[in-house]
Amino acid sequence: MRNDWSSLLRPRTLRFKLMIASIGCILIPACITILIYNYLTRDTVKEQAVSNANESLKLVDGYVTNTMKFMLYIANYIQIDAEINAILKKNAAGTPYEGEDADYQQFTDVSKITSKIGNITVVGEKCFVTILLTNGMYYTNYPAYEYNPKLIFKEPWFGELEGLNGFQSYWVGTTPTSFLSERLVRNDYQISVARTLRQGSLEIYGYVIVTVLENQLNPILKNLSPDQETLLLDASDRVLSHRDSRKIGTYFPYVKQALEAGGKDIIAIDAEDYLLTTRQLGVTNWKLVSFSPYKKAIFKVDSIFKKMFIFQLGSFIVFLLLLLYLLRAFTKPLVRLGRVAATVRRGNLEVRSNIRGNDEIGLLGISIDQMLDRIKDMIAEITLTQARKRKAELAMLQAQINPHFLFNVLNSIRMKVMGRGDRDSAEMISSLSKLLRMTISQDKDLIPFHEEVEIIIHYVQLMDMRQKEKVHLEIDVAADVLMQKVPRFFLQPVIENALLHGLNQCAGTITLRAYANERQFVIVVEDTGQGMETHKLAALRQRMLTGAIGAGEEQEAGQHLSSIGLANVCERMRMTFGDAFEMKVDSEIGQGTTVAMYVPKEAEGRSDV
Repeated sequence: MRNDWSSLLRPRTLRFKLMIASIGCILIPACITILIYNYLTRDTVKEQAVSNANESLKLVDGYVTNTMKFMLYIANYIQIDAEINAILKKNAAGTPYEGEDADYQQFTDVSKITSKIGNITVVGEKCFVTILLTNGMYYTNYPAYEYNPKLIFKEPWFGELEGLNGFQSYWVGTTPTSFLSERLVRNDYQISVARTLRQGSLEIYGYVIVTVLENQLNPILKNLSPDQETLLLDASDRVLSHRDSRKIGTYFPYVKQALEAGGKDIIAIDAEDYLLTTRQLGVTNWKLVSFSPYKKAIFKVDSIFKKMFIFQLGSFIVFLLLLLYLLRAFTKPLVRLGRVAATVRRGNLEVRSNIRGNDEIGLLGISIDQMLDRIKDMIAEITLTQARKRKAELAMLQAQINPHFLFNVLNSIRMKVMGRGDRDSAEMISSLSKLLRMTISQDKDLIPFHEEVEIIIHYVQLMDMRQKEKVHLEIDVAADVLMQKVPRFFLQPVIENALLHGLNQCAGTITLRAYANERQFVIVVEDTGQGMETHKLAALRQRMLTGAIGAGEEQEAGQHLSSIGLANVCERMRMTFGDAFEMKVDSEIGQGTTVAMYVPKEAEGRSDV
């Protein structure tokens, strides 16, 4: 155990270097992170606390603003409704109702106004709507015993309405509740907005006052954190709404103190820091204020940061110890492989590492052991390989000698037949000799097109000698395609089909044409034979598409020289020249058959296989 640790801590060992590098890569960033963490935690905690307070105020702002917008919506509706304004102007001017149905008309007008007021207030926040004309007439959505609207003329804020024009509004603020039923259930305060009704933009003929209860804003203020105090203040920093109704109407001095301190979010009150954030309402000059002790505001966030720091420190220590253990375990096989390599270097090939596993070190151990096993077999294998190589060379030489012997014998026979005057037999033997030479002696799959044409000429000559009637072979090959590289014997199955199936032992003509255009090398084989039936032609085209050998071609393979067939010729050409190669077969009964092959010119650059 002591030796393992001493070798582990030797400065020149791989283990020591890995440990130092790993600890350095972990420890240095960790220390830097801790220092930056301690430096930035305070600002982060403060920012998070301010952010939380702002989010709370944003939530309250949405609720309060929606309530105020609903109040303004009611006032806007009354101001712009033409029917309501016509009735109000008529009543404000003192125009009497005349005729037999005067009382009914007056009742109808009052009903129209009260029903419209009721309809717009039936949805949304509970509102008390008052339309008060300058002559004392009024329309409300509440009964007269709740509150006498004429008392509005005596309110201390009523004089402020004279300066309003158009859609300007006066927010009354928080005042004691005027409605009897609400006072009975201890709804002590209300908030109102007032507007004037004018003839054009001049004379005032009435007023619109929309009122909500202060406790309609209270629930959203009460539902926030108990440590967070949220207030609604007017422009003079008087409390308009608070979860403690006793503070309504009192002065809140700390907003001014924060402004005097440069707009800071944290202010000191009686040697204790408080977090104060404000948010201006959009519909009036009132504002929302969040006020809470700073320690309580940051308690949760600061606690999370401290727990995370302790967790990170403990994780680092555990990870460091685990890393040292794993480094020792992972590098132990490497030390053993080093010892095996040193033993082999001294000439001992019997040693083995015996390290196994699915990781890189295990595979390396297996490879080294297999390499050592193979080294002993290499000497015998080299000797055996050399012997087999000499035997293969001898067999290759024999394979070269045998064809030459066959060709020489055929030539001798041809000369004797020629000497006896049988020229047809001599030509037959000559064609057979040349055909065999081209078949056996070539070691390449691709040959020039002119050599393939020569093979076809000799093949037709041989077939003419075995048929009852001779077939005439016409060749029309352009000079620029003679050196085009093509697979060996790709035309022979096409010519054979023309001979055996098209002409069927009868006299006829087979035409071979070849030419080149801009993109393709075109080869056309035509015969004047009996042609093919429609269903057989369709079956052949299907086999050419799939590359399969049909039953007819299998039978043909057992009876004739070619065992390839048109479908396999097509497949072989596609394997050589790619999918750009095309092969088309057209045939009619009594009109012969045409086979056209279109070879892409891109294939000219391919090397011989």
